[in-house]
Amino acid sequence: MIRLGGRSLTLTIALATLAADQTSKVIVVRSLAPGLAVPVLPGLFDFTLVTNAGGIFGILRDADGPLRGVLFAAIPVVAIVLMGWYAWRLRDAQAWPRAALGLIVGGAAGNLADRLRLGYVIDFLDAYFGTHHWPAFNLADSAICAGVTLLLAEGIFTREADDRAPLPGPPS
Repeated sequence: MIRLGGRSLTLTIALATLAADQTSKVIVVRSLAPGLAVPVLPGLFDFTLVTNAGGIFGILRDADGPLRGVLFAAIPVVAIVLMGWYAWRLRDAQAWPRAALGLIVGGAAGNLADRLRLGYVIDFLDAYFGTHHWPAFNLADSAICAGVTLLLAEGIFTREADDRAPLPGPPS
């Protein structure tokens, strides 16, 4: 039996998240016509293939120029590097933060892969209530939100601050 712990936990979750995100997008692109809603929970949730050339929730989607492309590629790269560095510094026993960081890194990598390959992100999860729609999203976005929520919950509910050892220095 394979036991995941420490850095391998973060890496495994990141790679599984990236694979699930990219696989789901391939399936959706092959199965759905752009803009056509396929009801899953009528009145609440559909599968709808849309593209997002902007940032989170479509921010700056109408901006022109090379700066937009550089910005939308650089921000995820910086986030991935920072989250990876943070995960590297965690103690092996800190499984929840490691899992959370794996979700965030995998989600950021999934959306970055779309941007680099296509110039936009594929979204297909459409949550709404009546005429009130949440911006369409994908598994990568969901993983990022779940990872951030896990990090916040771990920070809020972990009370034994003196039980934590100092962070190790950089690897030599």
